[in-house]
Amino acid sequence: MLSARINGLNDFEEWRAKARQLLAAGMRPGDVVWRLPGDDSGLFEAGDDMLPSGDVPVGNVPAAFVELAREAINHSDPERFAVLYRFLWRLLEDRGLMQSASDPDLNWLTRMASAVRRDSHKMKAFVRFKSIVDDSGLERYAAWFEPEHFTLERTAPFFVRRFDGMMWAIITPYRSAYWDGESLALGPGGQKGDVPSDDAVEADWKTYFSSIFNPARLKVSMMKSEMPVKYWRNLPEAELIAPLIRNARQMEAEMIERTATQPPSRHLRQQAREPEVAEPEGEIQSLADARAAVQGCRRCPLYEHATQAVFGEGPAHADVMFVGEQPGDQEDLAGKPFIGPAGKVLDAAVEKVGIDRARVYVTNAVKHFKFEPRGKRRIHQRPDAGEVSACKFWLNLEIGFVKPKVIVALGATAATSLLGKTATISKLRGAPIELEDGTVLFVTNHPSYLLRIPDVEGKAREQQKFEDDLILVRQAIASIGTRH
Repeated sequence: MLSARINGLNDFEEWRAKARQLLAAGMRPGDVVWRLPGDDSGLFEAGDDMLPSGDVPVGNVPAAFVELAREAINHSDPERFAVLYRFLWRLLEDRGLMQSASDPDLNWLTRMASAVRRDSHKMKAFVRFKSIVDDSGLERYAAWFEPEHFTLERTAPFFVRRFDGMMWAIITPYRSAYWDGESLALGPGGQKGDVPSDDAVEADWKTYFSSIFNPARLKVSMMKSEMPVKYWRNLPEAELIAPLIRNARQMEAEMIERTATQPPSRHLRQQAREPEVAEPEGEIQSLADARAAVQGCRRCPLYEHATQAVFGEGPAHADVMFVGEQPGDQEDLAGKPFIGPAGKVLDAAVEKVGIDRARVYVTNAVKHFKFEPRGKRRIHQRPDAGEVSACKFWLNLEIGFVKPKVIVALGATAATSLLGKTATISKLRGAPIELEDGTVLFVTNHPSYLLRIPDVEGKAREQQKFEDDLILVRQAIASIGTRH
């Protein structure tokens, strides 16, 4: 009997490399015992140091098996490695096994992969971040989650896409994931006590849950499948479920009583389909017209809570237009873009690389400040896709009137707005992108990202990358020629 040792709980590449060694040595599945770190070897088990080294060709398998194995290896069943190797051994002799619906190993692997996908979905649904604000005012988020299987690695990229504008950590018993706004890192697992119990946003989340609770949809089977009891202890809204259930019948009766007995009029139906948009009087003929008209914008609900719309500023015919995400707290109060800490970082970098600040136009993809009230503070909230899309009308007007030679997207939200599709800074920065109208676009980080980096070395490194991006912008302006 041979003991095959692997270090990763769910490292497919490591398992595949070990399986190739075993196959090259002719080790039959019944002669192999799979061991993880900490497992004791049996009395009569030989070590795997006698296996051939290097990537020895052992044959090809269908791509469908590789895809299935990548999912199934995340299952927590200790027999997963053995079943995978047994099926692989058999598959090399009979490639038709992948189409054999009655094969017990294939059925077992399929069920494991399905369980892993369900567990990954539960992580997406039931992770709740808690806010952590240090003495310097830097805000981070952390969440504790107990998955049934080893699904953190495959699920973490979802949270990167969903929350790429904030710094967060997800801690599980077996591993942790950390996103610093630029890169995803994986580390050892932790315990529930690693996440603070107090959270300033918890009350707001409970209020939100209460407001969306629909008693007409309340069924015991739904509650079991959509919010399993095992996750309740980690969900701030869980303590509300019991009283909401008790009041469900009364709430449902009140909803029915409030429902109109006649269909709404055509006017009301049209209002329900179409958001209110305050169209400016007359046609917008200039940048000044647009700046005045934006104050009456009702294209999305953000105007309801913001102090005012914050339009762009700069020369009517600028060489370069910097586009950020949205105005911040100071910008919202003053009505001017980029006057806060991020604006100061941008101004300093622009001056350092030699771009004429007098020929720079600054604006944002979204014109109203989106925030969450927290005591006396207003905490920045990232605009959603609908809000960005609604405000593209005003950004297009600015671009059309200013006609910049170069546009710089500061952050993923601005890049997404300008490109019309999801954008990743790390993939787009450093290279010019030609837009449909011929304008050259560059993508880089938002200067606020530099303010959030905690360590000195990391901040200096990212500052240099930011300045290098602006040097490319300066060179592009020069190559296009002087505007007359």
